[in-house]
Amino acid sequence: MKFINTIKNIWKIEELKNRILVTLGLLLVYRFGAQVVLPGIDASQLANLANQTDSGLLGLLNAFTGGAFSNASVFALGIMPYISASIVVQLMGIAVPYLQKLQKEGESGRRRINQITRWLTIAITLVQGPGYIYNLFATLPQSAFLLGDTVTFVASSVIILATGTIFAMWLGEKITDKGIGNGISLLIMVGIIARMPQSFIQEFASRVFESNGGLIMILIELVIWFAIILGSIMLVMAVRQIPVQYARRTASGGYEKNVFGSRQYIPLKLNASGVMPIIFAQAIMFIPAAVAGLSDGETSQGIAAAFSNIFGFWYNVVFALLIIVFTYFYTAITVPTNKMADDLKRSGGFIPGVRPGGETADFLDRIMSQITLPGSIFLALIAVFPAIVVQLLGVQQGWALFFGGTSLLILVGVAIDTMQQVNSYLLNRHYDGLMKTGKNRKAVA
Repeated sequence: MKFINTIKNIWKIEELKNRILVTLGLLLVYRFGAQVVLPGIDASQLANLANQTDSGLLGLLNAFTGGAFSNASVFALGIMPYISASIVVQLMGIAVPYLQKLQKEGESGRRRINQITRWLTIAITLVQGPGYIYNLFATLPQSAFLLGDTVTFVASSVIILATGTIFAMWLGEKITDKGIGNGISLLIMVGIIARMPQSFIQEFASRVFESNGGLIMILIELVIWFAIILGSIMLVMAVRQIPVQYARRTASGGYEKNVFGSRQYIPLKLNASGVMPIIFAQAIMFIPAAVAGLSDGETSQGIAAAFSNIFGFWYNVVFALLIIVFTYFYTAITVPTNKMADDLKRSGGFIPGVRPGGETADFLDRIMSQITLPGSIFLALIAVFPAIVVQLLGVQQGWALFFGGTSLLILVGVAIDTMQQVNSYLLNRHYDGLMKTGKNRKAVA
């Protein structure tokens, strides 16, 4: 009843209701577009492409696009080119003075950076588009191409794929502006969720109808799955609170003196880098297989096979080490301890027992290094957990992807962020939050 009352309270807030409806409508448009096959391709002959994306790196990419990759859809490239462009621009902001200048110009600079990201997204799609089309030529039978492998078909398909990515990017931005939650993240989340029912049904059929463990194994898998979800929530929400004391000036007897103000905290997240280390590591993991595949030697073919199997031992060992390294790297560039120390000093705050300025920056940097180590190890463990359940429990690869890695962390992170935004609307209208009772709260004067 409390949950039902909370839902009713959400529906009473007109602005929140409209934002939720806009979000659901735009997500529906995105899912509809994922089913629209590229013009000139026979949709009845996509079985080979679906088999190619059942597992491995292509299976992971197909999961992020919600099956659009295996459907040869107009949204086959998904929103990932935009994510790649955002990462490139963010990293370039460290070394390129022009981008550093834009970052300091406030809203106008942010708009300019967004424009640069959009143009870079188009450039990336124009590179990835031909690669995707020629992969279709290599995978599908010749009869699947109604227009043949003509220049007209390739050029039009690349333009359509680029347009699909730009349209998906536009949908994400509209959800952010007019809806609820982060639009780009929601598009990725919906694509991941779209694959979940089919993956679970296949796992259920394998366990029950093929006498591969029965219902008891399904129950064990669900218990482990919920435990991993709880662990992921703890990783996303965990913070180290650094106490901060603020000096307050008051007038007394014609002169001013400093008195201590209220104590506050600087929340340093255990996993400040989010899922970015996993994304960076996965991008790097494509390289060994691609380079080794250029050679016909036995050693090269063995390396290519090892790094193409995302559930293999050596792939996951290297993957975990890269995640730990990239966690430190990304945390170092996204958590500016020097700037935090300067802002704290200018606002009259200080950490008890630590001198303001450089000593405070060193203290914050040391704390971040200490909490990043366990955070990076836990993140790496979650990232490789799908391989663990495949090897130890025999879970099917499609269903195993939901036991960790980028998929699960994105689901958890986006769900928490969206719930927090809904929660803020409820609290502003004097209702209890999502995790509280649904009764009206009395307004505080």
